[in-house]
Amino acid sequence: MHGDHIYGLPGLLASIGLSGSSSGIELYGPAPLKNFIDSCLYNSSSRLAYSLKFHRVENAATNKEILFEDSELEVKTAPLKHRIPSFAYRVNQKTRPGRFDIEKAKSKGIPPGPVYAALQRGEEVMLEDGRIFSGKEFCGPPRTGLSMVYCTDTVYTESSIEISKEADLLIHESTYSHKETEMAYERGHSTATMAAQIAEKANVNKLILTHLSPRYNPGNQTCPNDLLNEAKAIFPNTQLAKDFLQIDLNKSYNCNSS
Repeated sequence: MHGDHIYGLPGLLASIGLSGSSSGIELYGPAPLKNFIDSCLYNSSSRLAYSLKFHRVENAATNKEILFEDSELEVKTAPLKHRIPSFAYRVNQKTRPGRFDIEKAKSKGIPPGPVYAALQRGEEVMLEDGRIFSGKEFCGPPRTGLSMVYCTDTVYTESSIEISKEADLLIHESTYSHKETEMAYERGHSTATMAAQIAEKANVNKLILTHLSPRYNPGNQTCPNDLLNEAKAIFPNTQLAKDFLQIDLNKSYNCNSS
């Protein structure tokens, strides 16, 4: 609930309302989130043209329950260690159908279009000429879903390791450099070294460092690349976060800033 994590949310919700692009939004977060949003909207005389539904995450985090689930995704959460209640979130993609063999489908004279999508989902389809095909004929073995973990404000804690186990991507706060370890513990934040240690122990595939202190802005004695190198010394597959960074986990972690 610290300001650098929530101050932008009321404005975003208001902008969504003005655009008329939402029929309703569900918000997941700590218990005080509802009071904060309600107060901001009330005191700014903002009226949303859609409904808001709030979900508290504390029970799911404590009891290790699923926080959210649909046909494609599962979201879990875990308590972290900060000056106020803070949480990590893990998004797991469910098992996906095997890769679709387009060439095989073409060789059978199956026309491209929605029927391909149905076959890829493993469904049985009937063509206009009466032929029936099963998706199982054209798909490889099921593929394990991808996973991403985001650890918000926290000092080094075992719960970060536990929720990050075997994740494809870990986004972890790295507010301080290793030489400010004492300050990190005092203020409930992580160093780049701590983030890398968590990534290594959790055996994740890739680590992204975020939430760097402004004291490391380029031009200062210590800069972001110093924190990056600090983490890479422990966990080589590490990258710095930046505005508009995109990471496609389906493409072996190719990154761009478009």
